[in-house]
Amino acid sequence: MYAVIETGGKQVRVEEGQEIFVERLPVEADQEYTFDKVLMIGGKKAKIGKPYIKGATVIAKVVKNGKAKKVIVYKYEPKKDYHKKQGHRQPYSKLTIDKINVE
Repeated sequence: MYAVIETGGKQVRVEEGQEIFVERLPVEADQEYTFDKVLMIGGKKAKIGKPYIKGATVIAKVVKNGKAKKVIVYKYEPKKDYHKKQGHRQPYSKLTIDKINVE
């Protein structure tokens, strides 16, 4: 069985036991987080929400919170003596999917 959840403005397909990286969640490591925005549950008999499935949840455990590798953003305009160098590290949460609940 699998589910499609919405988190961080993105849709993610998850299965039980799977590890995923999502946008940073307001939860500390080793705590559980419940996703209630379940768009679809698939398997032998699929259920599709309008837009969400009522009563369906996905329970995940936060493994760790961290930051991705640095991305360098470099802007310049030729012949104008304008240079701007900036770095960015996107925060993320690493999750393990524990259970997919259907009611």
